[in-house]
Amino acid sequence: MEQATKLDPRFADAFALLGVIEAWVYHSFDPVTARAEKARTAISKALELQSDLARAHLAHGYYYYYIDRDYQRALDEFAVAQRGLPNSSEIYLMRGSIERRQGKWTESTASLEKAASLDPKNAWILQNLADNYIAAKKYDLADKTLDRAIEAAPQAFSARGLKAKVALVRNGDPSVADRLLEQVPPGFDPDGVITMTRVNVLMLERKFSEALPIVERWPKDLIYGDGTAPKPKAALEGWLYFLQGDKARAQARFQLARPLAEQSLRESPADPARHLELAFVLAGLDHKEEAIAEGRRAVELTPESKDAFEGPEIADALAQIYALTGEKDEALKMLEHSLNTPNGVTVPLLKLDPIWDGIREDPRFQALIAK
Repeated sequence: MEQATKLDPRFADAFALLGVIEAWVYHSFDPVTARAEKARTAISKALELQSDLARAHLAHGYYYYYIDRDYQRALDEFAVAQRGLPNSSEIYLMRGSIERRQGKWTESTASLEKAASLDPKNAWILQNLADNYIAAKKYDLADKTLDRAIEAAPQAFSARGLKAKVALVRNGDPSVADRLLEQVPPGFDPDGVITMTRVNVLMLERKFSEALPIVERWPKDLIYGDGTAPKPKAALEGWLYFLQGDKARAQARFQLARPLAEQSLRESPADPARHLELAFVLAGLDHKEEAIAEGRRAVELTPESKDAFEGPEIADALAQIYALTGEKDEALKMLEHSLNTPNGVTVPLLKLDPIWDGIREDPRFQALIAK
């Protein structure tokens, strides 16, 4: 798309689409200032060339949503865009994506269902709709919606990955993920997504000795996987040693991971996921106060009050840090809240995940599971 803008410097649509792409990359896995600036420049150029272009206003909405997290201005831009694109499923998709972050779950689901009705073969829209059903613990609807997504895009990995997630959060069942991973073609592993998925499933199954060689074979220092925070390979090795009870080897790996996590955070200090990555490394090194401070900073950057979709996941990570550092009261208080929050933790996952082993025998933890 960048090439298109060079070939025709007055092609407003190309600049608008380039801005959307850059904003999406920033939001999805590269939240650095240079990326945000590229998006802003491209969208400004599109509006300069054609101020009434619907797709330029759509792109501007993406910028406000993905980069500034200014939801109201994003919705205002989408409303302008909709005048020129009255039946755009994309606008309903983006509206629904923002509404769930605002905690407007009913409105969000209605917007996403409208998007799916306008474009019933769009697997990405169906996956977003399934995310809402998962957050609301409507697992039958989520499964049916994901079946439609798989039918629409039979080769897509992500919809099948979400079905595996449904089995985990609903029943604590990793077998769906196991079957999915068996179907992955040899050598297919974009940025480590398959490696991270395989290792995470093995950890939930407590097959730590099987997971370790998979991590050791990864050829780079960082595993990007899925999300905005690259994970130091050494950190993952550290947790596998830790879960096997080998604290000396675990701490040696965490020492190697720390400068990589710190460098990643310097590159994007406003990214809560990178604060959490460093927090977990610090927890592994027994730097309790520093770990908690980084975890709290992540929650401050994306609190549930400002992001009802991602906020609960970040709060759950802070609860994990509290559990790892011996702050049982804080961990349990957050878990009780999370269990009653859309997109929060579920009882089957609490039972399964070894990250909670430090508080598992506490009667209050057992009471949460029983309740």
